[in-house]
Amino acid sequence: MEVKFSPINQILAFCRQDLAISISKAINSQEAPVKEKHARRIILGTHHEKGAFTFWSYAIGLPLPSSSILSWKFCHVLHKVLRDGHPNVLHDCQRYRSNIREIGDLWGHLHDRYGQLVNVYTKLLLTKISFHLKHPQFPAGLEVTDEVLEKAAGTDVNNIFQLTVEMFDYMDCELKLSESVFRQLNTAIAVSQMSSGQCRLAPLIQVIQDCSHLYHYTVKLLFKLHSCLPADTLQGHRDRFHEQFHSLRNFFRRASDMLYFKRLIQIPRLPEGPPNFLRASALAEHIKPVVVIPEEAPEDEEPENLIEISTGPPAPEPAVVADLFDQTFGPPNGSVKDDRDLQIESLKREVETLRSELEKIKLEAQRYISQLKGQVNALEAELEEQRKQKQKALVDNEQLRHELAQLQAARLEGERSQGLREEAERKASATEARYNKLKEKHSELINTHAELLRKNADTAKQLTVTQQSQEEVARVKEQLAFQMEQAKRESELRLEEQSDQLEKLKRELEAKAGELAHVQEALSRTEQSGSELSSRLDSLNAEKDALSGAVRQHKADLLAAQSLVCETEAALSQQQQRSARERDELQGRLAEKESEEQGLRQRLLDEQFAVLRGAAAEAQCILQDAVNKLDDPLHLRCTSSPDYLVSRAQAALDATSALEEGHALYLASLTDVSALVAALTRFSHLAADTIVNGGATSHLAPTDPADRLIDTCRECGTRALELVRQLQDQQALRQAQPGLVRTPLQGILQLGQELRPKSLDVRQEELGAMVDKEMAATSAAIEDAVRRIEDMMNQARSASSGVKLEVNERILNSCTDLMKAIRLLVMTSTSLQKEIVESGRGAATQQEFYAKNSRWTEGLISASKAVGWGATQLVEAADKVVLHTGKYEELIVCSHEIAASTAQLVAASKVKADRHSPHLSRLQECSRTVNERAAGVVASTKSGQEQIEDRDTMDFSGLSLIKLKKQEMETQVRVLELEKTLEAERMRLGELRKQHYVLAGGAPGAEEPGRPRATPRSAAKKPPLAQKPNVAPRQDLQLDKKDGIYSAQLVNY
Repeated sequence: MEVKFSPINQILAFCRQDLAISISKAINSQEAPVKEKHARRIILGTHHEKGAFTFWSYAIGLPLPSSSILSWKFCHVLHKVLRDGHPNVLHDCQRYRSNIREIGDLWGHLHDRYGQLVNVYTKLLLTKISFHLKHPQFPAGLEVTDEVLEKAAGTDVNNIFQLTVEMFDYMDCELKLSESVFRQLNTAIAVSQMSSGQCRLAPLIQVIQDCSHLYHYTVKLLFKLHSCLPADTLQGHRDRFHEQFHSLRNFFRRASDMLYFKRLIQIPRLPEGPPNFLRASALAEHIKPVVVIPEEAPEDEEPENLIEISTGPPAPEPAVVADLFDQTFGPPNGSVKDDRDLQIESLKREVETLRSELEKIKLEAQRYISQLKGQVNALEAELEEQRKQKQKALVDNEQLRHELAQLQAARLEGERSQGLREEAERKASATEARYNKLKEKHSELINTHAELLRKNADTAKQLTVTQQSQEEVARVKEQLAFQMEQAKRESELRLEEQSDQLEKLKRELEAKAGELAHVQEALSRTEQSGSELSSRLDSLNAEKDALSGAVRQHKADLLAAQSLVCETEAALSQQQQRSARERDELQGRLAEKESEEQGLRQRLLDEQFAVLRGAAAEAQCILQDAVNKLDDPLHLRCTSSPDYLVSRAQAALDATSALEEGHALYLASLTDVSALVAALTRFSHLAADTIVNGGATSHLAPTDPADRLIDTCRECGTRALELVRQLQDQQALRQAQPGLVRTPLQGILQLGQELRPKSLDVRQEELGAMVDKEMAATSAAIEDAVRRIEDMMNQARSASSGVKLEVNERILNSCTDLMKAIRLLVMTSTSLQKEIVESGRGAATQQEFYAKNSRWTEGLISASKAVGWGATQLVEAADKVVLHTGKYEELIVCSHEIAASTAQLVAASKVKADRHSPHLSRLQECSRTVNERAAGVVASTKSGQEQIEDRDTMDFSGLSLIKLKKQEMETQVRVLELEKTLEAERMRLGELRKQHYVLAGGAPGAEEPGRPRATPRSAAKKPPLAQKPNVAPRQDLQLDKKDGIYSAQLVNY
């Protein structure tokens, strides 16, 4: 199948050819700096193709292992492309990390001046690629604003800490390259004007640009870290920054004195001393170093054929298809049904025609793809065959070289041997030539394969466009079918409506006919009743005449009765007038009584509301004071226990229920406010007490629960203040809802229950007995450990001899000394606890003192258990080491664990001890002794391990180059496997520690090292260390280095 190249493809091919010429001119073996015009064309090429595919396709074919200068200039050009090239260059370079690393490792093993620089430069490039891939917010040019830096750092202290460390590593690589370059140059300034010196100095321009940005970012991040963490935690960061600062300042000073840099770059000057990170205001004194690259004069370039590539006007998009249904069928009432059916059939035929055409296009595209895949498979098979031939040629070459070596050894045997040697040399040269031809053929096949892959991608794009067209036709077909179905439904609906109207008219006609029959029947009945009424009228007239006579008689009687009624009405009117006057008088008196009673009632209501308003105002002051204490710096030293917070929150919830009842009673009877006032007073005190104790409890809680507890307390205060403000307003009094305060109180109650220690599950009255029992158990465990160590020593003396006996005795003696020191520490701790109980219990009993200070007591119990368990584990580890069934590392870990446990016991005992107590001084002295004895166990174990273990020397004699290379690869595979296993075990160790901290439940005196320590919220927090627990700072009992190597968590009570 013949492939036709369009003019665009020809232009792109010419551009790639031009880019290849620039690469070959920029990266050569001449000891001279890379010309800026060639580097600029390579960078523009990456922007034209939006990546570095062409650059790497030519660069990977360069003979970099043959010339160190060529590799040095390749690294320089790659650094420029990374900094100023297209952003996609970074991802393209990620795929060639192994090639960059191999070049650096190759030249690092050779004693070549440029080779050593190439080794350092490749490490810098790998670090740069890794950093910018991990942090895409930073471009390869490292130029971002302070806002982007703040966003990239985030608010998590751990992320800021890690980002600072990575920038330190980045800066170390940059400074190491500059130091390596200056180390090889002569100290004279004139060396920068020589081509050899300029070849080494040219990459330092990019190093200066990177270092100026990295220095500014590290200063910003260190100031931010010092605002979040204590100064002691960041001592290592400050020391490392000071070293880099002095190295960078020396680098800038030396570079600015060289004539080569003066015309190419304006180097900033750093201050005389590093910034003072311990003073926050020093950030305002920091000045960002700015590197200025002056505009270069245009160089005289050789004339070249330049092609301006411009994209034509975009193809006009297809016009939007109008409403196909209206265009095809017309309005709903426009035409006859048969015409619409014909049009639908024609559209269906057109859709089928389009579908067949799409199928043809799809089949043609699939055939084209199949052909391309066949060509690719054939080329790959040919490539595989060439590789096999290459491998066979390499084997033949190796055999011929071996034969040549044998012939050279037998050179003195005669002319026959000389002839054979010359023939072997000819074969070797022929094999070398064949190998070079195979290598060139391999490169051509790779380029052909890449071109076919690009064609395959273009074909896939065409297939995608075809599929999109097919989907568009399917959508048009579905739209037409839907509109046709809709028209059918509308016609059926109209037909049904007309039939319904016809049926309705028929029913109305039948109803009118029935009504007409009824009217005719009623008319006949009316005529019959008229005749009946006329006969009845005659009889009524006769009765009327009889009655008229009776009426005249009644009129006479009525006149007599009327005269009697007039007399009676006159007497009755007089009586009514007297009754009206009496009624008016009584109504006036009643109105006066009602107005007086209304005034007294209103006065009573005002007085009752005044009492309620006064109580609500007082409650508002109490609650406002409690809410203000949450932000009061003086309140940060106040602490409280979760148990007390739970009791206060439960009481506040009960008071809320009483407040709801009082509010309901007051609304039912506004004359009695006593129940509401009493409930409001109790509620305000209990709610304020809950808010204050919630804030105090948050000072000892981890960060996340503390933040949620503070927010819940604020919400509780806000709702309580809103409630009391409503109770002071007569308009809002009836809309007040005391139940809204219950939700934040329940949240405080739940958080308090979550913050309760979960390490021990005993009743408070049993804590005193538990302390004595655990201390006695610890002493017994230590005594038993001492006896077991003595037994093991006797067994070792009888069962071993020589070096093993010496090692076992030294280890067991150090373990015995450690156990004795621990026993003395436990005895001293017991005496100090008795002194604390006697001095602090007052009139209470010992059990009551332990119950009152339950958190401290639980810390003692936890520490005692840890000491006893550590002693048992140490003895078991020592037993296994003596019997050669265990590892020396187990003994070292047990020593560290028991030292940490004793330090925990010391810290827990020191919480309530008097600083001037002699028992406390002896306890601290015992703690130092335990740490020394633990260090002795570790030292003796390590020395014994080094003394016993044999170190076999490696014998590489008898190994050929191929076998050495094979063993080197197998060793690298083994190293990678072990590194992967190590990473998995570290993750497992982290999960185990996390589960251990969850099960421990935050016991006092032994807080998990993986969780934030219980410090006041204003105190700075540093990242947790896996080796030692953190200690909360206290002014009254401040731990220092005299207390031992390990420190335990202190809790305020």
